[in-house]
Amino acid sequence: MKVAGFTFIKNAIQFDYPVVEAIRSILPLCDEMVVAVGDSSDGTRELIASIPSEKIRIIDTVWDTALQREGAVLADETNKALDAITGNPDWCFYIQGDEVLHEQYLDTVKQGMLQWKDNPEVDGLLFKYKHFYGSFDYVAASSKWYRNEIRIIRPGRDIYSYRDAQGFRKGNDQKLKVKALDAYIYHYGWVRPPKTMMDKTRNFGNYWGGDRIDEAFIKLHSGDFDYSQIDMLEKFKGTHPGIMLQRINRMNWKFDYDLSYNKITAKERFKRIVEKITGKRPFDYNNYILLP
Repeated sequence: MKVAGFTFIKNAIQFDYPVVEAIRSILPLCDEMVVAVGDSSDGTRELIASIPSEKIRIIDTVWDTALQREGAVLADETNKALDAITGNPDWCFYIQGDEVLHEQYLDTVKQGMLQWKDNPEVDGLLFKYKHFYGSFDYVAASSKWYRNEIRIIRPGRDIYSYRDAQGFRKGNDQKLKVKALDAYIYHYGWVRPPKTMMDKTRNFGNYWGGDRIDEAFIKLHSGDFDYSQIDMLEKFKGTHPGIMLQRINRMNWKFDYDLSYNKITAKERFKRIVEKITGKRPFDYNNYILLP
């Protein structure tokens, strides 16, 4: 079985992306790793090149300023990395620059890829998600955070990155048929020093708002990010990936959350009650077709 990894990144140092950890977390499963490095101004290319692995192949890209609406440029960069994969792999493993696969799931993922490698009905494999917020001690608990997403896909099926690169589609906007893995992706996109988090938020506004970004937006998104503006969190009780421990130990800000307090809506409360009774969460948006 041959597996190709792929990802994209730009200005990872400036905005404190754990992209090195992200890449290293899936390298044990990959025969090659394509990294689309955008036109950065902070040494990101050198950072990626410093990862000691012959599996990594960097492609240099320039982010298209004409696609700075609704996150379209993120999908475009993802597709550049996907299109650069060579060698006819059985699977393509996607990881974003703020996502990490825990080493405890490596064997589970490998076995899943082997199990469904020769099943032509399966377009991709679905992961569960833990979204960390504020610090490495809390995870988001409300339904506005996606619980599952596709991160392993088949090559050569006209599959492409969808909208803002959260998931994938194929052909004429068709959802992928997927099998679920009992494995989590740890998403660290909302764990940064408060100043860096605000810088990243303001920068990302460019990729969603394009020319709609004005002085009022910039003024609103200045100073430190206010992590207290969150609806509901839970205490994280598990372990972090080993490759994240040095980053976690360097954490130099304090974030605490009162678990008895939440800001969830009546609709959210109803969804949680239904989920508790039935095991299923109503009204969730699924960007895939889950195969039994």
